[in-house]
Amino acid sequence: MKLIKLDAIDSTNDFLKALASQEELDNFTVVTAENQTKGKGQMGSKWQSESGKNLIMSVLVKDFLFDKEKVFNLSIIVSLAVIETLKALDISNLSIKWPNDIMSYNKKIGGILIENTIKSDGRIVSVAGLGLNVNQTNFDDLPLASSLAVLSGKTFDKDVLPSLITEKIEQKIEFWQANSAVFWDQYFNSLFRKGIPMPFKNLHPNTSGQNFMGIIQGVSPVGKIRILLKDDSVSEFDIKEIQMLY
Repeated sequence: MKLIKLDAIDSTNDFLKALASQEELDNFTVVTAENQTKGKGQMGSKWQSESGKNLIMSVLVKDFLFDKEKVFNLSIIVSLAVIETLKALDISNLSIKWPNDIMSYNKKIGGILIENTIKSDGRIVSVAGLGLNVNQTNFDDLPLASSLAVLSGKTFDKDVLPSLITEKIEQKIEFWQANSAVFWDQYFNSLFRKGIPMPFKNLHPNTSGQNFMGIIQGVSPVGKIRILLKDDSVSEFDIKEIQMLY
């Protein structure tokens, strides 16, 4: 694993994407930063992190995705890799809030943002970014956030985490063909609030702002969440169409 350590950068995802467009990087090249000034989350949200306290990393993944209809497979791999790494560190009650926020109990401790680039020859090159709250303990302005240190009462060596997580990503990619159904089951079984009636907000332009009750039933092959509605129908939503209220 090639590791590029940065002190401060606007975005590790942007840095790695730019570098990969300029030169042929090794697969699973990792970029980390102590401070990120323009960290990105899903749908353009910002990822805020206290400098030096948390894990900010991006990993390059090539030669795995060949079909743009199957890009969600990488979300499953990265999410499960993070969950397994944290379980080994004795972080309890872990789950994945669809599509790929990392939760412990009802607190968000990490977020994943995967950005895919389709090359002129049809290859898909992916950059998987992870922000993980490790040793930060002040979340006064973020009531729904927590960290490994807060949850466990311990301080962690965040510098060992990139290699641990990347190794698990590599392993899952290696065994994907034979175990994809197992990984999909593991992802579904790890979903936050699956099978529990809960409120959602509809963000679709035609019904924006309407709240409704539903039960998470699973995730479609392209990564849309499947929700059982009050009329016993099942609808699929992408990330721009729905917000989970909890």
